[in-house]
Amino acid sequence: MTADRPWLAAYPKEVPADISEVELNSTLVDLLESAFERFADRTAHHFMGCDMSYAQWQTDSRALAASLQALGLQKGDRVAIMLPNVLQYPLAAAAIIRAGYVVVNVNPLYTARELEHQLKDSGSKAIFILENFAHVLQACKSKTAVQHVVLCAMGDRLPGLKGALVNFVVRHVKKMVPNFSLDGAMRFNDLLQRGRGLVFKPVTVTPDDVAVLQYTGGTTGVSKGATLLHRNLAANAAQSEIWNLPVMNRLPAGEQFTMVCALPLYHIFAFTIGMVKQLRGGDRLLLIPNPRDLPAMLKTLSKHRFHGFPAVNTLFNAVANHPDFDKVDWSHLLLSLGGGMAVQSGTAKLWLDKTGCPICEGYGLSETSPSASCNPVDSKAYSGNIGVPIPSTWMKVVDDDGRDLPTGEVGELCIKGPQVMSGYWQRPDETAKVMLPGNWFRSGDVGFMDDKGFFKIVDRKKDMILVSGFNVYPNEIEDVVSTLPGVLECAAVGVPDERTGEAVCLYVVKSNPGLTEEAVRKHCRDNLTAYKNPTTVVFRTELPKTPVGKILRRLLREESPAKA
Repeated sequence: MTADRPWLAAYPKEVPADISEVELNSTLVDLLESAFERFADRTAHHFMGCDMSYAQWQTDSRALAASLQALGLQKGDRVAIMLPNVLQYPLAAAAIIRAGYVVVNVNPLYTARELEHQLKDSGSKAIFILENFAHVLQACKSKTAVQHVVLCAMGDRLPGLKGALVNFVVRHVKKMVPNFSLDGAMRFNDLLQRGRGLVFKPVTVTPDDVAVLQYTGGTTGVSKGATLLHRNLAANAAQSEIWNLPVMNRLPAGEQFTMVCALPLYHIFAFTIGMVKQLRGGDRLLLIPNPRDLPAMLKTLSKHRFHGFPAVNTLFNAVANHPDFDKVDWSHLLLSLGGGMAVQSGTAKLWLDKTGCPICEGYGLSETSPSASCNPVDSKAYSGNIGVPIPSTWMKVVDDDGRDLPTGEVGELCIKGPQVMSGYWQRPDETAKVMLPGNWFRSGDVGFMDDKGFFKIVDRKKDMILVSGFNVYPNEIEDVVSTLPGVLECAAVGVPDERTGEAVCLYVVKSNPGLTEEAVRKHCRDNLTAYKNPTTVVFRTELPKTPVGKILRRLLREESPAKA
């Protein structure tokens, strides 16, 4: 054990201190091609009663990649994916990666304003998008560099009549596809079929090539692309696999590890811990397109034997409290992985009581691919901390000037390891703000390390609000609300919420006495995706400020909305 890594003493005996040189210098292409060869006959993904094998994933993603090449896209071009957890997602992602392009993950629930910023900032030239959201793209496409649109439908990859029936119900019964017009858009199945007659030209991809732009907020509230290299994501998948060894060793011989993929693949947690990590062990993912539809999700789970369930606190809590919980066989569950937001002790206790599998809480950010620390997976109880740094990762605590602080003292958590991003996409100024000498990344989270090397978060340095594991930045909300006529000034803060961990509380000072709460809410709905919308709107005659006029969000957080 080295003196600078006291946490190694807490490692389970199966877990090494570091990953290998090969794992430090891999690409996602290496992982894909190896998995396709080794696990060809295994099921890679299950979706709505249908399986897709690793062999099918290989064949179809190669055809898609050939079609993308035929469109004239060049190595390094950015291609956006705006899809929920449908079979087209892993197919599109693998095609983009194999052709040497860059995946730009997009939240399908984004408004036109949010989508326009991400497409323009990334310079995306093509996009895979579910037809349900095509009207949003229509509203902003002309202001972006997007030249090629690939329309996907829920039933596209389901066989025969089932696929046609699913698409009919989505379009005409549930009426979930608003009218849209996108000239020149291609259908996913047509692009795939075209590619079957083309020759894919393999591309040389290096560990230092960009693989993914994962958009996140910042202290400015402007969404920035965390530039994740092939080596970052491949290393983090290896780190996660190695960390899970104590539970993987309990998997019955010959049984395929099956993970419930209820978290969206466009979120870095599911992207790496689900899709990239599955390539290392030949895992099977149960794709859940809409985890908010708990009856449908639990009905799916009742038909399967599964071993891994990564989730955020709100999902664990909702599932454990659902009346259909007992219709699912939880007895094979080996790993309940909590991330994205703090796991609450009450939720952890309830989950352990009902499943017998403790929630193992980890920590990470988009900028760290995402995993940085985790509690040992053989832990038997909830700890309330974020665990210890995973293999080949260092963490420390610094003061405001970047100086190291001793054990037990509270400061900003910093992270160093092969999973740390190369920087923010085309924003050297923002990158400089978060990187310390020696490639230490400043997380913006405030915490401390105890004498055994375990870390605990006590606060956030940023004013960020964490809603169900998603980062919400007050500056973005305030910028949107300030454009509404009748708003003199406003401030957004996070308030505790039993369901989502935190929720947005919006304070507004009117310049027009006729401004209504509903008008404010409608403006937010039109310009912000649902989780960024305020749950509470409070009108005030003035907001607390510093002597130089800066709004004191801290004082607003200390108030309860009822007292405001």
